[in-house]
Amino acid sequence: MPAVFPAPSASELWTLPGGLRVAFERRAGPGFAFDLRLPVGSAHDPHGLEGSSGVLEEWLFKGAAGRDARALQDAFDDLGVRRGGGVGPEATRFGVSGLRDDLRASLALVADVLLRPDLPETELPVLTDLARQDLDGLQDSPPDLLALEARRVTFPRPAASPLAGFAHPPSGTPEGLEALTADTLRAHLESYGQAGAVLGLVADLEPEAARALVAGALDGLRPGEQPHAPADFQPRQRIHVPDEDAEQTHLSLTAPGIAPRDPRWLAWQVALTALSGGSASRLFHAVREERGLAYAVSASPVLLGGQGFLTAYAGSTPARAPETLEVMLAELARLPQGLSADEFRRARSGLKASVVFGAESMRARAGALTRDVAVFGRVRPLAELREGLDALTLEGVNDFLAGYNPVSDITVVTLGPSNV
Repeated sequence: MPAVFPAPSASELWTLPGGLRVAFERRAGPGFAFDLRLPVGSAHDPHGLEGSSGVLEEWLFKGAAGRDARALQDAFDDLGVRRGGGVGPEATRFGVSGLRDDLRASLALVADVLLRPDLPETELPVLTDLARQDLDGLQDSPPDLLALEARRVTFPRPAASPLAGFAHPPSGTPEGLEALTADTLRAHLESYGQAGAVLGLVADLEPEAARALVAGALDGLRPGEQPHAPADFQPRQRIHVPDEDAEQTHLSLTAPGIAPRDPRWLAWQVALTALSGGSASRLFHAVREERGLAYAVSASPVLLGGQGFLTAYAGSTPARAPETLEVMLAELARLPQGLSADEFRRARSGLKASVVFGAESMRARAGALTRDVAVFGRVRPLAELREGLDALTLEGVNDFLAGYNPVSDITVVTLGPSNV
């Protein structure tokens, strides 16, 4: 007899008086998960103070509401909860999951971190030193160095922008870390508030009780800001970064894609899955299986500044890197010719499976609720997603692809011992 999973309740979306949006979904079970997304990430670091968001996120957990760092960690551990999150280019996230009876205490602890942090200045030298060590570690990772250079080339910071932009990791830059002070970080904390913030919550609670818990903990969160770092795509760039010590040549390709709220979004997702969604995908077969040009090759969507972009990566030997690039470009150029019936079927089935399995975990579902509201402006019901995928046809996807030619504006950045 096939397993039957209980259907989740319809999601509800509320907005607290201060602006925090809360997406709630009731699910039977003893646990809870919440994911709080504040729309301030490394791209929003002040120019010249790169590393502000990454160091601040670490500093917040060095004590709050009279607890020192050890006591704060013990408070989370005593609840037996799992904690996650971190700093990305456009957001800082705080995620917690555990048993339902500990939801109130967990929300209160996160509220203490954001509203009543101790911010001990003696910890700052340690945190900035750890950030420098992280930057040093990047030098040993050519793919990560390439990703940063590709962001710098593809999405440069406008000269007049007060924000640092996308060309540095959350750890910052050596110059930015040197310039950080307790005062500049406290000023940066003022942008962490309700403006543009989203909380996704999954728990077995009456909606009114869930709303009261969240409001009781987070209604006092400062107003905050919702900064915008422009992602101004630079087309048709070809840049090589020399690295004579590298054993491989690494390739990064970036092209325009489809924005999340565009009605063609799902068709684009199917096309990308056919391009790079497993061992039967086009890139894997053409680059690795058929020619043995690279062990790792992939393509994926990236969202920046409310826009969608296609990015692709491969690492090859210096001698075979030119052929690797040629084959990757050829596969991308072949997209306007459309998918075969088998490619369409496999790609759509893979996306449907990811929707189903991604909803089973409370933590994953809380993150999906937050992402939906932040990216799509609303919660997309699971049934709607499945129906949207079911409604796609091979003809419809191929009609979209006939007008989608990513190669025409593609930007290529490579890193290795010789130019490609």
